[in-house]
Amino acid sequence: MRDMLSNQTSKPAGRKTRAAARSGIVLLAALLAACSSLLPRAQSHTYSPWQSYEEAQQTFDRIVPHQTTLQELRDLKLDPKENPNITILNYSDVLRRFLPSPSINAADLDSGVKECIEAKTGCQGYEVTQASMKRTRYGVFLLDFFNFRRRTDVAGWRFNGVVLIKNDVVIYKLTGGQPTIHENEDAVNPLGPLQGIGGSAPASMTP
Repeated sequence: MRDMLSNQTSKPAGRKTRAAARSGIVLLAALLAACSSLLPRAQSHTYSPWQSYEEAQQTFDRIVPHQTTLQELRDLKLDPKENPNITILNYSDVLRRFLPSPSINAADLDSGVKECIEAKTGCQGYEVTQASMKRTRYGVFLLDFFNFRRRTDVAGWRFNGVVLIKNDVVIYKLTGGQPTIHENEDAVNPLGPLQGIGGSAPASMTP
């Protein structure tokens, strides 16, 4: 009789234990999810009138060599005085960019580039560099917090464009870049927060 009572008593206790274990697992999962949301996020971008690579490319598509004027470039937001990420290229800059070594034959260059080089100081260029990058850390919060493993998702775009201008008219343009950038960084540090401690000794301490 006592055995039957003990069995009946142990069953509810066992159910309570399993229920408590399940509740603990759910709570732990919820805590881990909440902690993961605390991982750092960062976004870097250069000042730009464009929100995407496609917008920048569409702007340059409207530039027509030997037709687009300097004022029209300003209307397209391609003005070094208004856009801080436009570099003005002088004659020497143009030479270094398009004739970086004596092995390159100037006769093989685009006609607009040759015209600019022949004009010397009568020609200048605009170099546009625009980028937007977003870095999001993900993974296990505790591993990240104590520097055992840090995983980062990197996404964004990068645009480059060059125009050459002579007599206030564009005579050449070139575009390039990366419409889509998506990378994953995975840094594993077996020593966690101790990683990097005890590096190379100062020069005065070495034999």
